[in-house]
Amino acid sequence: MIKVLNIVGARPQIIKSSAINRAIKNHFSDLIHEIIVHTGQHYDREMSAVFFEELGIPKPHYNLEVGSSSHGQQTAEMIKGIEKTIKDEKPHCILVYGDTNSTLAASIAASKLHCPVVHIEAGLRSFNKNMPEEINRIMCDHSSTLLFSPTKTGYENLINEGFKPNNPFPYSINNPGVFHCGDVMYDNSLYFSKIADEKSNFLIQ
Repeated sequence: MIKVLNIVGARPQIIKSSAINRAIKNHFSDLIHEIIVHTGQHYDREMSAVFFEELGIPKPHYNLEVGSSSHGQQTAEMIKGIEKTIKDEKPHCILVYGDTNSTLAASIAASKLHCPVVHIEAGLRSFNKNMPEEINRIMCDHSSTLLFSPTKTGYENLINEGFKPNNPFPYSINNPGVFHCGDVMYDNSLYFSKIADEKSNFLIQ
């Protein structure tokens, strides 16, 4: 059984994680044990809990309750909590999304403990390093073992940064696997549009 820590913290990550959670539950429940870790970066009900409820995601196994503060303090508290969780759970890998401080903190904590990082939405770039999110994207990508880019442009960005497109298995932080794949938000759009059609009575009224 593969144990995966699914790291979320901000509202978009919770939404994206629902696609992964759904795939594991429906197709890989006998192969993958998912443990959801919520950093608490978005912490009130309207920014966090309501999305778990509406999207049918299990309640997080861990909530670090970091809350809002400066970039440095928030990231440091996340690293501290995620590091402890990794040591306690001993996962085979961690799964992170996008470009938030939660993503950066998880990548740093995991890479220091030699726990493989799987980055969803790898390779996306604004080419503006004045943006904190751009630093988070780059740092996470270069700490990852598996990088999944939802766009061809993102994939090409990684190759231009020195990632090799055909590294042989087994993958590692020094021999990462880079893939152009689908978009979890598109998957969610397809899935939840069907549910919306079934539940909505807007056009009937």
